[in-house]
Amino acid sequence: MAESGSSNPKSSEAAKSHAPESPQATILVVDDEPAVRRVLVMRLQLAGYRVICAEDGEQALEMFHNESPDLVVLDVMLPKMDGFAVCRRLRAESCVPIIFLSALEAISERVAGLDLGADDYLPKPFSPKELEARIACILRRVGRGSATAEPREIPVGQGVLRVGDLVVDTNRRQVSRGSDRISLTYTEFSLLELLFREPGRVVPRAEILEQLWGYPPRRAADLRVVDVYVARLRGKLEPDPRNPELILTVRGIGYASQRMGELPQVAVNA
Repeated sequence: MAESGSSNPKSSEAAKSHAPESPQATILVVDDEPAVRRVLVMRLQLAGYRVICAEDGEQALEMFHNESPDLVVLDVMLPKMDGFAVCRRLRAESCVPIIFLSALEAISERVAGLDLGADDYLPKPFSPKELEARIACILRRVGRGSATAEPREIPVGQGVLRVGDLVVDTNRRQVSRGSDRISLTYTEFSLLELLFREPGRVVPRAEILEQLWGYPPRRAADLRVVDVYVARLRGKLEPDPRNPELILTVRGIGYASQRMGELPQVAVNA
């Protein structure tokens, strides 16, 4: 099911700032509110995207398999299957970028969505302009073809990093320990690369948010996104995530990384 909205020259001109640079990307919008779908279809089409829609969780999965969208905008409260269940199903087979929308106010609900592998979370009511900016940022970062690629084979690094017993291949965006491959999402790998780009440097949480998600923190919950992703990365890389040795917390500032055996003599709190 696809929905479309009317356009006019002034609206088209205003949307150019967030128009995608690559050929038309496909966005799947999943929301049970017709008014929300209409607004998003109109705004995203004016921004240069192809937009398809679903109004419940089951239809979302069907549309995803039929259309292979480049990004999914997913409401949490859906009929038949809620957004969390849809996200869980998508993550079992794809690393397509997912942005959650929700009227739920609790930070725990937002964290739950990020823990399932969502790339971003926008509380309702939201600004369509802000959503456009976040979509554009994610698509610039991950590229297209995200629905079927795992991992995304994009040559962005300079070579191979050895971090303790980990081998980080920044060309293939792959991490391994011995003969075992460690599966990271695109955002998780980007976070790893950012933290280890200058080992020992403390990277503020606000800087991480701007570098990876493309927007400055406007509320405390925005920075929680960074904490959730650091926790997920530690869970995959650290032998004991409760006592991290690779990614260290510098209380009140951000995070710092070090190679094993080269930890700095500074006061840090794990």
